[in-house]
Amino acid sequence: MENDSETRSEKIKQLLRQCWRWTKKIFLWIFVFQFFYILLLKWVNPPITITQLVSWVSGHGLKRDYVSRSNISPQAGLAVIASEDQLFPDHKGFDWKSIKKAMAYNEKKPGRIRGGSTISQQVAKNVFLWQGRSWIRKGLEVYFTFMIETIWGKKRILEVYLNVIEMGDGIFGIEAAAQAYFNKPAKKLTKQEASMIAACLPNPKRYKVKPASAWLLRRSKAIQLQMDYLHTDPDIIRVTGLAPP
Repeated sequence: MENDSETRSEKIKQLLRQCWRWTKKIFLWIFVFQFFYILLLKWVNPPITITQLVSWVSGHGLKRDYVSRSNISPQAGLAVIASEDQLFPDHKGFDWKSIKKAMAYNEKKPGRIRGGSTISQQVAKNVFLWQGRSWIRKGLEVYFTFMIETIWGKKRILEVYLNVIEMGDGIFGIEAAAQAYFNKPAKKLTKQEASMIAACLPNPKRYKVKPASAWLLRRSKAIQLQMDYLHTDPDIIRVTGLAPP
């Protein structure tokens, strides 16, 4: 009986060792795959994202048309930086001051969640992950934000952001938005038009660019004012491609 018990115990240990070896192999292959995928996306546009797929499956549609950085008006990049992340050229992926402010606000008003995500974090979430506020997703967001900041650089992050972010109900990317709202390519967007698209970003399904609400028009003017302040910043000129003053 004692020998049988020892044999069973040894078999269980052997099985656990095999499971551990396979687990390590699986995680190693996952790491290798995602690393090369991130590296590939430095030059190749991402395929359909989870957010885009959900939009299509749920009946909201999917309009998108990825374009290169040279085919996007610098005003579009300036507008989203002015609207979403004014420290984008300077931080390493995280604006800790804004994150702390958002956390403090959410503690006081849990029914009205405010985000503190940078453009880099939004790209990490929209390209590699899913929408939601779980700690698992947030942890993965931190990892992918660090990776794209390290591998892609600011210009590529901004280019991908302008191509994948939702800018209307089922409208993804600046080219699709420019065509839908102004019947022109993204390359020809004016400062006012770019600011109107940027104004909808807090909730593009709710805040319509056309017909524009009074709230969106006020926010668009506020963004234009910020654009006026920022457009001479050398770092912003570098990442957006704006002409120097």
